[in-house]
Amino acid sequence: MLPIEARWCLQPGRCIDLEVADEPHEQAKGLQLRPPLPALRGMWFPFDRPTPARFWMHRTPEPLDMLFVRDGRVVAIETAAQPCMHLPCRSYGPDEPVDGVIELASGQAAAQGIAVGTPASIEPLLAVRSGAQPAPARD
Repeated sequence: MLPIEARWCLQPGRCIDLEVADEPHEQAKGLQLRPPLPALRGMWFPFDRPTPARFWMHRTPEPLDMLFVRDGRVVAIETAAQPCMHLPCRSYGPDEPVDGVIELASGQAAAQGIAVGTPASIEPLLAVRSGAQPAPARD
């Protein structure tokens, strides 16, 4: 498991905590051989520049919703992508380049009201990345 390094707030008080797979070895492994994701938890795969993205479900034990993001909006959703324990596996992704992909537990896109066109403003949690503690709240 990766640390929570980002958050996607869909509205005040309802945010999805995101593990960030920003290194090649993290992106290659993704959510393989992991327990199911709970609600309001996911994995963000950011890309340095828009790129065609094809994701598969090899050795991922539970179905996932895959949300493909470009320019701060969801541009495609693959709902309930099915696990594949043996190669070859089907790959998922739109025909257009994307900035990143968010994986959620199957059914979470609909449960959270996420659709094509939904704004996707991913906020890094800098305190986690830098190891610094957030400043205490002041009255």
